[in-house]
Amino acid sequence: MLIHPQFDPIAVHLGPLAVRWYGLMYLLAFSFVLILGRYRIKTRPDLGWTVAELDDVLFYGVLGVVLGGRLGYVLFYQPAHFLSHPMEIFAVWQGGMAFHGGFLGVLAAMWAFARKTGKNWLAITDFIAPLVPLGLAAGRLGNFINGELWGRPTDVPWAMIFPEVDNLPRHPSQLYQFALEGLALFALLWLFSRKPRPTGAVSGLFLLGYGTFRFLAEFTREPDSFLGLLSLGLSMGQWLSLPMIVAGIFMLRWAHRKAG
Repeated sequence: MLIHPQFDPIAVHLGPLAVRWYGLMYLLAFSFVLILGRYRIKTRPDLGWTVAELDDVLFYGVLGVVLGGRLGYVLFYQPAHFLSHPMEIFAVWQGGMAFHGGFLGVLAAMWAFARKTGKNWLAITDFIAPLVPLGLAAGRLGNFINGELWGRPTDVPWAMIFPEVDNLPRHPSQLYQFALEGLALFALLWLFSRKPRPTGAVSGLFLLGYGTFRFLAEFTREPDSFLGLLSLGLSMGQWLSLPMIVAGIFMLRWAHRKAG
């Protein structure tokens, strides 16, 4: 039986300061955006992007991820608690970030960037979408290092015990999400976006791909203790992913019909 290594969540001690692995994963995620973005600018000059614009859109994106991710967690997962303890909304060091909130935050940030630059909003999201999944992979790796967001009990041969939770063998669901929402989604989007596509098609594939992979992975992930499973036996993550799947299908059909 595999046992979670129980890594020290602090990667480096610098006197009174502590650099945490999860923070390093965020740094790695944003680095992926810069590296892959510069490569796309070099190999796809037809997209009309400059390195300076990439740097600017990353700044907007960071704000969207952090603000949207935190507010999404507050509104989607524990609204009653934070309504009673409003000052804890700012206590981000205690954990609590939601992908779906961060996603909405990034959409809002890209809209603001589009207003500033005059670029088409969907053209911006088409450019950004393939740069995101490796960052998501880094985030899931951070979850695994921290021993958080563990899976449901199981008897599969690769089950893992998370001693900080209990002694039950569980799905290492963080690694499933690392592989699906991170590596698989990156490969799918990167290959799809290598050739010119109708405006909105790459964004639509991101919505469909992420929504589907997240929906499937949630079947192995332990639901939040304060929420449990919701209607139809689905988790909050699954209910939030369903609109992404529907929107992704719609956008793909709309993009190709408009182009045709």
